[in-house]
Amino acid sequence: MTASLRKLGSSDLEVFPLALGGNVFGWTADEATSFAVLDAYAAAGGNFVDTADSYSAWAEGNTGGESETILGRWLASRGNRDRIVVATKVSQHPEYKGLSAANIKAAADASLRRLGTDHIDLYYTHFDQPEIPVEEIISALDELVKAGKVRHIAASNIGPERLQESLDFSDREGLARYVALQPHYNLVSRDTYEGPLQDLALREGLSAVPYFSLASGFLTGKYRPGTTVDSARAGSAAKHLESARGRQVLTALDEIAADRQVPAATVALAWLAAQPTVTAPIASARTADQLPALLGMAGLRLTDAELARLTDASA
Repeated sequence: MTASLRKLGSSDLEVFPLALGGNVFGWTADEATSFAVLDAYAAAGGNFVDTADSYSAWAEGNTGGESETILGRWLASRGNRDRIVVATKVSQHPEYKGLSAANIKAAADASLRRLGTDHIDLYYTHFDQPEIPVEEIISALDELVKAGKVRHIAASNIGPERLQESLDFSDREGLARYVALQPHYNLVSRDTYEGPLQDLALREGLSAVPYFSLASGFLTGKYRPGTTVDSARAGSAAKHLESARGRQVLTALDEIAADRQVPAATVALAWLAAQPTVTAPIASARTADQLPALLGMAGLRLTDAELARLTDASA
C-alpha cells in the first residue's frame, strides 16, 4: 500500500494518515502479537505510533509503561527508530501523575528509558490539569525540546480556553508551541470536538489526531442488536446501539461499505480523515488480521455525497 504522508501541523513531522494505537500493547495484545501488528503496519507504509506512559496500568498485573516498553523493544529489534514517529503522553502514569514541571521532566525521562530512545517525536499532555498554570507546563515542555529529548509538543483532552492560553504564552515568550491535539472524536461522538475546539485548531494551524476513532469498536459494524462480542471494550461500544444516532450511523456505514465493497471500519475512518483539521485518526488492532480494515482508509476517498450521508446520519 502506498499512501501520501501528511504534514503534522506546523512541525516537520510527516505521518501516515492512520496512527496505530498502542493502548492494546501489553493489555489485549501480548508482546509477540504486538510485534506482529507493528510489523504489518510498518510493512504497509505506516510510520506513526501512538502510546502513553500510563498504558496499560488499568489491566490486572500491570503497573503502567507496558506499551512503551513493548514498542521500545520492537524499535530496537527492527532497527527502524528513525523511520517511526513515536508519540507518547504524560500525566497519568501511577508513579508520574500530573503536569507539574518536575513531574513532566521525570516522566519524560522514564518514557525515554522504556522506549529505548533518546528522543520522543511528539509529546502530549495526556489530560489537562487546570490548577497548574499553562506557563509552568509550557516552560517544562520547552526545556525538554531545548534538551533534544522531545521534538514537538501537543495536547490531549484540553479545553479551548486553556489551549488558547497555552498557545498565546508560547507565542509571547518564544517557547515551544503545540502543533497538534488529540480529541475524542468519531462519527457517534462529535460534540466534544466540533465547535470552539475545532475552530481554534483551524485558526492556529493545529493538526487533530483523534482517539476512539472507531468508538471502541462500535464503528467496525460488529456490534448489532442481539449479538455478543468478545472484547474488553464491548460494554462501551455496545451502548451506542441504544441511541438513534448510533443506529442511523450503522445503517449509513452499511450502505456505503456495501457500495464500495470495503469494511465499515474503513468507511468510518475515511469520514474522520476527511474532516477539517484531522491529519491521522488513531485506531488500534489486537491482531494483525484486524489491520487491513483500518489501513484501507488510506486509499479510500469518499465522495461529497457519501460524506454528507454520514454527516447527516450522525447529526
